[in-house]
Amino acid sequence: MIRTCKLTLLCLSLLCFSAQAAAEPRVSQLTPVDLEFMQNQRLSIDELARSHFGQQINGDKANDLSIIQKLLDRGVIDAEQTLELQALGLVLGDLLAADLGMVWVIYEDKLGRSRALRMPKTDYYLFPVTMIARRVEADAPVDALAVYDKAYQLTLPHKPALPFQ
Repeated sequence: MIRTCKLTLLCLSLLCFSAQAAAEPRVSQLTPVDLEFMQNQRLSIDELARSHFGQQINGDKANDLSIIQKLLDRGVIDAEQTLELQALGLVLGDLLAADLGMVWVIYEDKLGRSRALRMPKTDYYLFPVTMIARRVEADAPVDALAVYDKAYQLTLPHKPALPFQ
């Protein structure tokens, strides 16, 4: 009886271990196809900004967040345009990456494959591609600056300290 219990516990622990290992995400570098797709998304938002407002996406936080907000507020991009909404999230992510020192990666888990930002030397990830899209698709108001600020403040404590600090 005791031997059977030990064998059962061993089998259960192995099962739990293998389930845990299978549940862990796989993280990899962006492929050339990912890089091209992301660049095309950036260009699509830049083109919309140029044609509607005579402005361009330039990596400046105030400028780019203002453009995101105007594109949403003026109905240039609506809830049915998922790819464009995700492109807005990519622009938002580029700002976060620049300000926090994060890098774009591919994050794969049981839910699928996503483009994510990773804090180097940590297992901390952000998923900015969907931060705006999910809000718009849920018919929730979007304040681009507030979305940026919240993501920034939640991530900042996970930023590794520089040497000698």
